Amino acid sequence: MRMPHPIQYQGSKRNLAATILRYLPCNFSRLVEPFAGSAAISIACAAKGRAKSYWINDLNEPLVELLELIINHPSEIADAYQQIWNQQLEDSIEHYYRVRADFNRTRDPRLFLYLLARCVKGSVRYNSEGLLNQSPDKRRHGTKPETMRENIFGVSRLLRGKTAISSLEYKDVLSGVGKDDVVYMDPPYQGVCGNRDSRYFASISHDEYVSALAELNERQIRYVVSYDGRTGDKIFGKLLPENLSLTLVRLEAGRSSQATLLGRDDITIESLYLSQQLAREVKPVPYFHRKPENEQLVLTEPEKYYVAKLF
Repeated sequence: MRMPHPIQYQGSKRNLAATILRYLPCNFSRLVEPFAGSAAISIACAAKGRAKSYWINDLNEPLVELLELIINHPSEIADAYQQIWNQQLEDSIEHYYRVRADFNRTRDPRLFLYLLARCVKGSVRYNSEGLLNQSPDKRRHGTKPETMRENIFGVSRLLRGKTAISSLEYKDVLSGVGKDDVVYMDPPYQGVCGNRDSRYFASISHDEYVSALAELNERQIRYVVSYDGRTGDKIFGKLLPENLSLTLVRLEAGRSSQATLLGRDDITIESLYLSQQLAREVKPVPYFHRKPENEQLVLTEPEKYYVAKLF
């Protein structure tokens, strides 16, 4: 089954979703995403019928409102996208900047979908005032309306009627989860762009996040975290500490788009951490998942450099 993906979002875990699902239970009550982004893991999980219900949350309110439209009002957002997309045909660059200005003024999620489909590499960037400032991709016009409509309705069929949607602080979401839930977290990388990463409205404190995970451990909540990573010899974010008793698996996410632009072959490696409670249930083997060129992620023999088991 081809996974529907209406939201183009740099950093989305869509390409890693099948591998991440290997570390979730086969059947469970609810999947919770406190940092949902494009909700790629929820979409993949629903496509496989792994969870009975879903809680999608993100601090980015226009993004959450867009997800709500896609899931619960697919005709409305598909029609709006088609109209906005068709209006670009005379002068697509000027049209993009006009739509971006309108979005920054109104925060209309229908405008946001077009901007996500058309901006450079699906890479959302905000200025210090929280205004979207990413430029258009001059080589393409974005996803065609008929393809976007198919993706929108595909997501709606998977998640409609069984998904709660919110825009809360992650701690508020974590306070509302229980032992029947599985929590998947993909928070902003730490230290990517100094004190503030322009991809996000706000960063999170590493120490506060570690404390929140420790509290989940005390409550015996099952969770998975995508947190730190590296590209070549550049490391993004701090490692989660050993005293959390997590299982660490390394995932090869493919060639870095930034490295490609610079003529380098750097590969991005991402870390996936499993809580002790979840690891006891799914019994993971902490392999390094390698992704050959033009192939799906496959399992290889363990490589000491990339594999660590922390409990």
